Amino acid sequence: MTGILEQVEIRFSHIKLAVMLTRSIYVLSLAAAVLAHEEHHDQTPIQGPHEGLWYKPYENRIPGDGGTQADSVFSGISTFGRLPYFPCLASDQEKYDIAFIGAPFDTATSYRPGARFGPQGIRQVRFSGGYNVPLDANPFNSWAKILDCGDIPVTSYDNAYAIQQIEQGHNLLLTRPPFTDAQKPGPSKLGKTLPRIITLGGDHTITLPLLRSVVAAYGPVSVIHFDSHL
Repeated sequence: MTGILEQVEIRFSHIKLAVMLTRSIYVLSLAAAVLAHEEHHDQTPIQGPHEGLWYKPYENRIPGDGGTQADSVFSGISTFGRLPYFPCLASDQEKYDIAFIGAPFDTATSYRPGARFGPQGIRQVRFSGGYNVPLDANPFNSWAKILDCGDIPVTSYDNAYAIQQIEQGHNLLLTRPPFTDAQKPGPSKLGKTLPRIITLGGDHTITLPLLRSVVAAYGPVSVIHFDSHL
């Protein structure tokens, strides 16, 4: 019994010694850190991430790919092709040559709704930007100023009123002076150059108000319709 107690006392002493050594090492490390900090008090601290990595429209382009920001494809705000966003329906302060606008409408469908989420889904799919690797080109960095103008506010309770909302929203953007060649003669009814509007739908019903808007601005037009089913 005495031998067992002696072994326990020896082991306990070893544990106490290990704890004391650990504490001593911690205190010495802390003291070294304090001394090192005092010796470098004249250094200028780094003020956050490098400024050149932040997104600046039409500046700080990534070398080689024509991109407009250094974010990864899983970060940032979802706009179509990483285009600059502006609420064009709420303000006319920002001009554009090409505008993307969403029409989240699907309450006229006869079978399966869900196309109301189309504009959101398209933006997420096209979130990687416009750079084409094989062609080494980015069409978004061509002659035109291109914006993502958000979505047209569309009610889901009154189809007739929703169609009117889409027509008026589209026509409001279509009939504004473009950023480029605003004074150049064009094919519109007023003989002026108008911006191009690309609409993200939305079920097939949105074609009707969009055509009404285009006809109001240009007169009779022809339609080429591509319909794909999965």
